[in-house]
Amino acid sequence: MELAAKAGLQTLATRPFYEVVIVGGGPAGLANAVYATSEGLRTLLIEHHAPGGQAGTSSFIENYLGFPGGVTGADLTNRAVAQARRFGTEMMVGQPVMAVRREDPYRIVTLADGAEVSCHALMLSTGMAVRELEVPGIAPLVGAGVYYGAAMSEAALYRGQDVAIVGGANSAGQGALFFSRYARRVTVLVRKPGLSPPMSRYLVDRLEATPNIEVVPGVELSEAQGNGHLERLVLREVAAGTTRTIEAAALFVFIGVSPRTEAFLGFVALDAKGFILTGPDLPRDRRAWPLERDPLMFETSVPGVFAAGDVRSGANRRIAAAVGEGSAAIFSVQRYLQTV
Repeated sequence: MELAAKAGLQTLATRPFYEVVIVGGGPAGLANAVYATSEGLRTLLIEHHAPGGQAGTSSFIENYLGFPGGVTGADLTNRAVAQARRFGTEMMVGQPVMAVRREDPYRIVTLADGAEVSCHALMLSTGMAVRELEVPGIAPLVGAGVYYGAAMSEAALYRGQDVAIVGGANSAGQGALFFSRYARRVTVLVRKPGLSPPMSRYLVDRLEATPNIEVVPGVELSEAQGNGHLERLVLREVAAGTTRTIEAAALFVFIGVSPRTEAFLGFVALDAKGFILTGPDLPRDRRAWPLERDPLMFETSVPGVFAAGDVRSGANRRIAAAVGEGSAAIFSVQRYLQTV
């Protein structure tokens, strides 16, 4: 929070009550904000880290509607933030949400500094957190050759060198293509026998057509080695169990994510993997849904609390889908506000 304040970002709410409070500033949360404020709702968006979420760190997005030449995650985020602010969204950055509670007709958010903000409708769009790689040698080399995600600064550091990517989904494919423009060679390490699914077909085709990208399926990383900086990786063949070593100046990890729902445990219903249950996915009993009316689309087990984007159970984990959910969920919020 101190860093955000020094950077000139808003870290405190300007009022105690808003019609809508959005927790999370990824694609879904930013879409929530744009459509809520454009409809005249007093809206506060709370983001713990930086707006954009996982999408904001994406090196290059080629299949987002309206950008035939592709767009970086940072550019897409900056455009969305500017749009939300132009409509009047208040954004608070660097303040983690510690807890939420219900005191009808209000939904109350408690922040890390003890401050509280109340609202009539609460939107949970916290997205996903990067899953860390639990492999010997990784932890001491994070930031010294081992990185989670991809960024322009790292691409410049490893120009003309050999780098490796761990992961087999879209983020890994986008990262591999991005680094292929700078690195001498990019090795993509995949535990499964092949790339697709879950990687989109257009990315698979692009990887196969890029001469300095090698996809190595059926392997898992068993150790990272280096003296103060990553130097080599030890790989284990999943089927045979044999090991081999490859040289790598950098490793970029894209092994998946987990939902950011720690602050909502015991407040809203979650599925077995920790994602938020909404609408028709809620169990049909009074413990899960207390009202006579059916829950609205995107409404959680707590009336007036909604979820959209990757944190929602059953969501399609794509940027465009998160934006679509964020936009559509505001219609349900408006319907709910008519009953308060």
